[in-house]
Formats: sequence, structure tokens, C-alpha cells
Amino acid sequence: MKINLVAVGNKMPGWVSEGYEEYSKRMPRECALQLTEIMPARRSKNAQPEQWKREEGQRILASIADNHHAVALEVTGKSWSTEDLSLHMQQWLSDGRDVALMIGGPDGLDPSCLQRADQKWSLSALTLPHPLVRIVLAEQLYRAWTILQNHPYHRS
Repeated sequence: MKINLVAVGNKMPGWVSEGYEEYSKRMPRECALQLTEIMPARRSKNAQPEQWKREEGQRILASIADNHHAVALEVTGKSWSTEDLSLHMQQWLSDGRDVALMIGGPDGLDPSCLQRADQKWSLSALTLPHPLVRIVLAEQLYRAWTILQNHPYHRS
């Protein structure tokens, strides 16, 4: 199984890339984490946020195969503890399909992405900067993996 982090945004600061890579490289081959960066919509004075979300949503969906298990990172989604995430990860591994985690741009995910999602997950009720979400998500995925492996990294 591969976990594909599909995130709107490119040209991240070095600290974001370093933080993400630190946890991504820790993931085992059977649960590899990869990043697909989606070009953000071009913001202009004449366009509207709904138009930007639609454009980004089309790009996100184009990068996800039909057979992938899609998870939308959405503030209105269900909140999971780290232990919950490890249970979901176990289900994903058992299912055998690749997983796509969708992170929208500054205006959020387009409704088409939410419709495509098999699950909706809220990392926090807080508004988090999108670059930071990449690092938090990579670390939590690694932590969930260590729980499944009975590795001492996670301490309850």
C-alpha cells in the first residue's frame, strides 16, 4: 500500500520540506508515503474563491486513481486520535488499496473532492497553515505505523 499525500501548494519553505521528509523516509516500503503537489489556482482580482477551489479540485481528482481509498482532510470531518488513525491505517493495509489524502488550498476542498472522499478527517478544529499540515500528517502517519508495530516511539 502507498499513501499519497495530495496537497495544493508548491515552493514550500525548506523547513517544511525537511520536516515532511524526516517522517516520510521513516515509513516502511509496505506503507510508503509520497507527496503529490498540486499547482494552486492563480488568484486574481476578478476570480472568486469558488472558481479557485473548483480548479484545484479538478487537479486533485485528476491525480487520484479510481481505485484509491480517498480521505479528505476537512475541518468538518471526524476527529481521530492517534490510536484511531492506527486502526484506520490497519484497515487501509487490510483493504490493499492505495490511499490518497487530499489537502485543499487556502480556500479549502472543492465539493467534488468531498464527494469523492471515502472518509473525511479533521486534524483539528484549529485553522492550521497548509505547509504545517504536511509535517503534522507525516508525523502522525509514522506514529500510527509505530503503534501497529508495537514500536516504543508512541507513548500513551
